[in-house]
Amino acid sequence: MTTDLILFLVLATVAIASGVGMLFSRNAVYAALFLILNFGTVAVFYVLLSGPFIALAQVTVYAGAIMVLFLFVIMLLGAERTGRTPAVRWLRPLALGLGVVLMVEAAYIILTQIGAFPAGGAPAAAFGSPTQVGEVLFNRYLLPFEVTSVLLLVAMIGAIVLTKKQA
Repeated sequence: MTTDLILFLVLATVAIASGVGMLFSRNAVYAALFLILNFGTVAVFYVLLSGPFIALAQVTVYAGAIMVLFLFVIMLLGAERTGRTPAVRWLRPLALGLGVVLMVEAAYIILTQIGAFPAGGAPAAAFGSPTQVGEVLFNRYLLPFEVTSVLLLVAMIGAIVLTKKQA
């Protein structure tokens, strides 16, 4: 076994465990922290796949900005503890049945598609580097990038106007 495979297996175990921990956590802050751990393992997966820029974006945007916002809202609202809602009787058997169907489909696809895809070659040395992403973004996709930036600016101004108190 290669070191990449061992690292992948360890990270896959951590990602699955943090996902399960997030789902079954009764404390909303702990659930958000489990989600941050999951985002971190996904970022390391991107590094293993030779995508350092997307890994950096994963950590910066999701684990950094979005999760800080989630934690701020959780603590601001005082919703640290998730409450039990009254369960509907038919939801649990439906969820279990759909989970079994999903597992059967996944097993079928994994077992029938072995060897169906050709072995991929190694990516180019600069594949996914910030320089290459920047060149493509600011040359080939400059207009959509600028339209998106103007749209986000307008949304930010609209949010400020909507929340501003009238004098």
